[in-house]
Amino acid sequence: MTELREPTGTTESRNRLGVHPAWFVALIGFFALIGAAGFRSVPSVLMDPLHAEFGWSHGTIGAAVSVNVLLYGLISPFAAALMDRVGVRLVVAGSLLLVALGAGLTVFMTQAWQLWALWGVLVGVGVGSMSMPFVATVTGRWFVRHRGLVTGLLTAAGATGQLVFLPLVSTLATHYGWRTPSVVVAIIALAAVPLVLLFLHDFPSDVGVLAYGAEPGSTIGLRKVVRGGATRAVRVLVTSLNKPVFWLLAGGFMVCGASTNGLVQTHFVSAAHDHGMPVTTAASLLAVVGVFDVVGTVLSGWLTDRMDSRWLLGVYYTLRGLSLLTLPSLLGPQAQPSMWVFIIFYGLDWIATVPPVVQLCREHFGDDGPVVFCWVFTSHQLGAAIAATGAGVIRDLQGNYDLAWYLAGGLCGLAAIMSLAIRRNRPAADLRPA
Repeated sequence: MTELREPTGTTESRNRLGVHPAWFVALIGFFALIGAAGFRSVPSVLMDPLHAEFGWSHGTIGAAVSVNVLLYGLISPFAAALMDRVGVRLVVAGSLLLVALGAGLTVFMTQAWQLWALWGVLVGVGVGSMSMPFVATVTGRWFVRHRGLVTGLLTAAGATGQLVFLPLVSTLATHYGWRTPSVVVAIIALAAVPLVLLFLHDFPSDVGVLAYGAEPGSTIGLRKVVRGGATRAVRVLVTSLNKPVFWLLAGGFMVCGASTNGLVQTHFVSAAHDHGMPVTTAASLLAVVGVFDVVGTVLSGWLTDRMDSRWLLGVYYTLRGLSLLTLPSLLGPQAQPSMWVFIIFYGLDWIATVPPVVQLCREHFGDDGPVVFCWVFTSHQLGAAIAATGAGVIRDLQGNYDLAWYLAGGLCGLAAIMSLAIRRNRPAADLRPA
């Protein structure tokens, strides 16, 4: 059951600085997402130090990452529904506290199951409760105009936060041991909590404005009292399963997760180190991926506001697959010019898929779009979990990652085909960018 509450004022009377409050919400969200994502950069850099200290295999450490990314995805739909019920601010603040707790307690771990519990469960639930649910919910409530662009900005914050911390994490781990970066990331996550509690509003109507770009009379941005968060998430899933578009989006996004978070983010540093490249150099290359990811994702959001999202996905997956097929021949002890071409190209395509997927979910599922997107994102994380463990096992059995790169490249071609098979569904006038 949903109740709508009208805004208490007008856009003009509450917007004296000349800047719509939606942009302040997006800015706070940007920094909160970076803080939450920081700890997810730790596993790829610390894989070798943990192996050296505890003797844990790459497969064991990869399994902990798999638990993380799987829970990251599974919790998302329920978090999106919970945001509708108790508010974005409380859910995001609680998520940051979980990330900080999971990060801080890792300094005391001595057993593999503790790695799975902290890296896997606490951080997975914490980050999963605020990343994609937050992006889909905030853009759906606060923006009509530039919705795709803002989706790209916030998505880039989450993914880039995982990558730009890599040089810092790598340097701290090299000079002070692997426990130091865990504490640093915990502090960063805690520092974001006061900003969220003080400045992150749940609905535009809470501050007396309409959603940015909404026309008078639009219901977008009005406070909605939603009951039955968990049951709604399940109900939306059951309804969505009957639509072929859901399976096409979920299948493509599963490949997306496998080819980014599960494979490249988790194993690139280790794979480069196998070829003689210093860990700090490999971590810096991933950080460059994060820098270009911002450009690529924001550009993708801009394109999503103007082009057919299905064709964008088809192009993104095709180009990503081709780049992964060439990666084994590029790895070496030094970053040659050809490797830099891969890093820049792959960075532009890293999570460019998110804005068009969010748009397609809203286009086909209306107000349930944010929850549907979170279920689609669950498949993304399932693919990442399979790749994180599977690539580690391939490395343990064959001594290199070559087969993992080739499999991911081929699957990206399949994802492109599934994306192009989606039928167009024109959104209602209320959902179109103004």
